[in-house]
Amino acid sequence: MIKVAVLDDYQNAFKHIIDVDKYKDKFAFKIFINPFVDEKEAIVELEDFEALLIMRERTPMTKTLIESLPKLKYIMTSGMRNNAIDLKTTKKKNIIVCGTEINSNPAAEITWALILGLYRNMKQEIDNMFQGYWQTTIGFELKGKMLGLIGLGKIGTQVAKVAKAFGMEVCAWSENLNLSHANGLGVLPMSKEDLLKNSDIISIHLILGDRYKNLITKKEISMMKKTAFLINTSRGPIVNETDLIEALKDEKIAGVGLDVYDQEPLPQDHKLRFLPNALLLPHIGYVTAENYSKFYFQMIESLESCLKNKPLRIIS
Repeated sequence: MIKVAVLDDYQNAFKHIIDVDKYKDKFAFKIFINPFVDEKEAIVELEDFEALLIMRERTPMTKTLIESLPKLKYIMTSGMRNNAIDLKTTKKKNIIVCGTEINSNPAAEITWALILGLYRNMKQEIDNMFQGYWQTTIGFELKGKMLGLIGLGKIGTQVAKVAKAFGMEVCAWSENLNLSHANGLGVLPMSKEDLLKNSDIISIHLILGDRYKNLITKKEISMMKKTAFLINTSRGPIVNETDLIEALKDEKIAGVGLDVYDQEPLPQDHKLRFLPNALLLPHIGYVTAENYSKFYFQMIESLESCLKNKPLRIIS
């Protein structure tokens, strides 16, 4: 029987999606709901497991951790990309890494939740309703405003289409922007500087890599309108967190909507938590019943395929 650890199942969803009893003759599951305190704890807890089912970019699969798990043969991750896995070490140790499909639409949907939340002061109004108050703020309309998209891939494209439905103007920039695709969407290609200067809302939809780390710093924020909002549902390190906090404190921009952070889970005493012009979500852009079902069913499918020496969706 294969010992399988299910990591970082924050919502305790695995046992509600997977019929564990169905696999009792094949797999011995242990579910870890909470993140490990540190890597030392992870090494102690996971040393007897042959397979890990992990959520993308939660517990880091570092060189040290992987090399400290002598029985580990398989890692099944959500998504077909996971920067938190040291693939050089898995290859060296002949550990098979498999991924899953992932729906991109939830990230686009959560982007609009943040935009609407900021533009209509929803956090303040919801909080005030519970305090007994009525109509305490004045919001803004989206129609006629300029949305600047940094990245126009799958998610950025979906965000652009919704913006058009709201009657917004849309512009976009990335280092490899497809001009014909942008034109087909009615999206105006711009330089990064012009996008920052002209947009009322700036939303980031890039894959994090070395070229995009610290893409937005105090220099870029200083180009933005004082009335502008910044949205990041992509990856935390794309925006310099220190510079962002300083800008929000000094009201250099109107506010920020975040679903991603440099450190996740975000520490309870983190400065972002105490800023009134920051609308924060706990990285739930991909957290839907549909996605979780796809993740866990395909992880089990991939693990079974590995045992038959026919692995599916290998990440190399």
